[in-house]
Amino acid sequence: MTKTAAQRFPAPALDTLPDDIRTRLLTVQEKSGFVPNVFLTLAYRPDEFRAFFAYHDALMEKDGGLTKAEREMIVVATSAANQCQYCVIAHGAILRIRAKNPLIADQVAVNYRKADITPRQKAMLDFAMKVSADAQRISEEDFAALAPHGFSDDDIWDIAAISAFFALSNRLANFTGMRPNDEFYLMGRLPKK
Repeated sequence: MTKTAAQRFPAPALDTLPDDIRTRLLTVQEKSGFVPNVFLTLAYRPDEFRAFFAYHDALMEKDGGLTKAEREMIVVATSAANQCQYCVIAHGAILRIRAKNPLIADQVAVNYRKADITPRQKAMLDFAMKVSADAQRISEEDFAALAPHGFSDDDIWDIAAISAFFALSNRLANFTGMRPNDEFYLMGRLPKK
């Protein structure tokens, strides 16, 4: 069902990839039933693939003051602002699953300010959006707006780092012509039978 990973840069054949990258792709495929196109596209440059996913995992898979669903909210909101179809669709699917809410990703992608999220999450996304689109204007006022919501310094760093990292990811996805796997569109929308 999945179409080509990218229009501009060919995905290397699985059997030509270094062992560590091939193993990661096969593990992802076993877990999800398909290989997300981001893995195939970035495998074009193995050293950068390793660096990208090491930082991705450090930001997105750790425990901390932000839930994994909140981390995905940041990705969806900032990726929508950056007009990254791949990241909105792929991370929207992950957000729906992690939040156990079939509506949340669409709400956050279209207008997080009207989404059914908490005031804390809205403050988090306000900060994330400013980092993503206007980071040079971050001031003490932005940090002060987060304080009543109980964000630690590490949480604030995570919000900013996720926003900045996915600005990179959005630009890579857009310039390569990466398209979302068809499988992402339905994930987390309907209850499993």
